[in-house]
Amino acid sequence: MTSPLGRLHVLTDADGGPAALAAIAAAVAAGAPVVQVRAKGCSDRVLYDFARAVVELCRPAGTTCLVNDRVDVALAVGADGTHLGAGDLPLAAARRVAGPGHLLGGTARDPELARQLVAEGADYLGVGPAFATTTKTGLPDPIGVAGVGAVAAAVPVPVIAIGGVTAARVGELLTAGATGVAVVGAVTAAADPGAATAELLRALADAR
Repeated sequence: MTSPLGRLHVLTDADGGPAALAAIAAAVAAGAPVVQVRAKGCSDRVLYDFARAVVELCRPAGTTCLVNDRVDVALAVGADGTHLGAGDLPLAAARRVAGPGHLLGGTARDPELARQLVAEGADYLGVGPAFATTTKTGLPDPIGVAGVGAVAAAVPVPVIAIGGVTAARVGELLTAGATGVAVVGAVTAAADPGAATAELLRALADAR
């Protein structure tokens, strides 16, 4: 299937405040097709206010906005979808809450779970960590390019590789079967988030 999401997902944490919002504004201006809002220890109100501000940045640009973990917040702010992890509301239950028009992503690192999530209604899968990363603690060992490829070969939905992704690694991930990539620090921690976004988009275009 053709991804409705675009091939670059830029993740941002709601507790990043104005600096995080400015980085996302630069990424959106540079053409980032998807932004995903995460909550890392912030209150529901902080997440809601930040996610709403991101939606307001994304909507005029035609950028897809997703909320990580929280389908309730995604619906409350009018986001386009929700990305669910292993400890979140089951995907099938989230589909009942959100309805058919809401994009739902699942998290998988092996073909068996990937097939299960697609059967439950996942529109796409986030797969990884592809490489070692310090952006998030408590992650399992990296599955590598081959692991991403094994999941991509097992399912008919778009696979978005995440974890330690850089522009230099985009080509091998797409060659293995990934539809696109998701990044956190590669954009939001960059000195120039707009330029970092443009570099990743060029790498994706070159690898096509």
